Amino acid sequence: MADRAKHIFFSGQVQGVGFRFTAERIARRYELAGFVRNASDGKVEILLQGREQDIDDCIEDLQQAFAIRNIQLEDAPVDSSYEDFRITF
Repeated sequence: MADRAKHIFFSGQVQGVGFRFTAERIARRYELAGFVRNASDGKVEILLQGREQDIDDCIEDLQQAFAIRNIQLEDAPVDSSYEDFRITF
């Protein structure tokens, strides 16, 4: 079961460049649960749930893969309905 959850919005050059598919691959590598989806305002929204270090490592990997600088990050309540990580629309 996840002990932490983070709700993140990435902005900048993140839509249309394979970001969601890369986020899914990286999150699954860390065995995180949650989702990634495009927001209507051009941002990409992600919910990551799992061990805190795995969440931090996943975010760092995403930042390095896409040279992202603009991130909104906040703690979120853990939602046990997420059993894996997937792309949603």
